[in-house]
Amino acid sequence: MNTILIVDDEYLIVEILAYALEDEGFAVEKAGDGTKALETLKQKRVDLVITDFMMPKKNGEELAREIRDELELADLPVILMSGAQASQASPDLFVAVFEKPFNPIELIAKVRELLGG
Repeated sequence: MNTILIVDDEYLIVEILAYALEDEGFAVEKAGDGTKALETLKQKRVDLVITDFMMPKKNGEELAREIRDELELADLPVILMSGAQASQASPDLFVAVFEKPFNPIELIAKVRELLGG
């Protein structure tokens, strides 16, 4: 079973997305900011990260850079979900970008494509 880490400071978005992904057979880990996400990644094996851009402590771009540089997880797919800030992020850090409000069906299809499911 593939594990997905959802990183967002908006509780309802995390819960709705987690429910949808679990319903599709994925295991889900949750973090409310980039710092907590990095702690989770050091402790658990994760197959994909879905992160917001604007968050306290570390934004989605800072999180993606640390995943690549510090945790040496260059091949870990990271999806960015964001509002208008998505255009500010470095596109080379993310395998896909979904603007909020996003379509959960399209996001799940992308997750399945990336994880070979």
